[in-house]
Amino acid sequence: MTQTWIYTLLSVLGVSLASFVGLVTLSVSMEKLKKVLLFLVSFAAGSLIGGALFHLLPEAYSSDAAAQKAPLYIIVGIVVFFALEKYLHWRHCHTPTSEQHPHPVGISNLVGDGFHNFLDGIIIAGAYLVSPSLGFTTTLAVLLHEIPQEIGDFSILVHAGFTRGKALFFNLLSALTAVLGAIGTLLIGSSIEIAGTYLVPITVGGFMYIALADLIPEIKREEHTGKSILQLLMFIVGILMMAALLWLE
Repeated sequence: MTQTWIYTLLSVLGVSLASFVGLVTLSVSMEKLKKVLLFLVSFAAGSLIGGALFHLLPEAYSSDAAAQKAPLYIIVGIVVFFALEKYLHWRHCHTPTSEQHPHPVGISNLVGDGFHNFLDGIIIAGAYLVSPSLGFTTTLAVLLHEIPQEIGDFSILVHAGFTRGKALFFNLLSALTAVLGAIGTLLIGSSIEIAGTYLVPITVGGFMYIALADLIPEIKREEHTGKSILQLLMFIVGILMMAALLWLE
């Protein structure tokens, strides 16, 4: 049992370190980063939709009991993230303008990603409870889809007004919810069924809301034909990368 705890915690901490992928941008000037930011946001929108539909949605329908409740909890996820964003917009508008405040989409994305990482922790811990070999392969699969997602998450936070340092810090905090999910699973044995029934579809709804209500309208503002084509290509690349990871997993 001690071995399972050690393997699990090392694995989720390793996966959480993927949140530092934004470090590669620290050597790039903010002016240059802003030029590519909307392309990265396009990639983020595609990876959120791809992650929700290719990776999370099948989990939400993994059993008959979960499948019956999945549509309801996907809608709950959409409503919850809509309500969260309305509240954040209200706070944003009623706060003195002398300070800089991140756009609400950044906060919404952190919440959605926190749910997602929490689920990853549950999945990794559940796999190690079965066997070390399954735990290792599951960790590798999670890491493969986490790296492109973290690139998108970091891009969204910077685009929302976070400094690169704050984006890295809050992205790490969001990633560390995987540790909470793993510890909770190890303590109670396995909560995969609970996660599949409730948390997975809520996260699907949250990711779809962020991509469709926030990111796509943002990138639609681009009027330059060449840049618009590149944004579309990055959006498709984000979707295709998440689809390709299904084969690698």
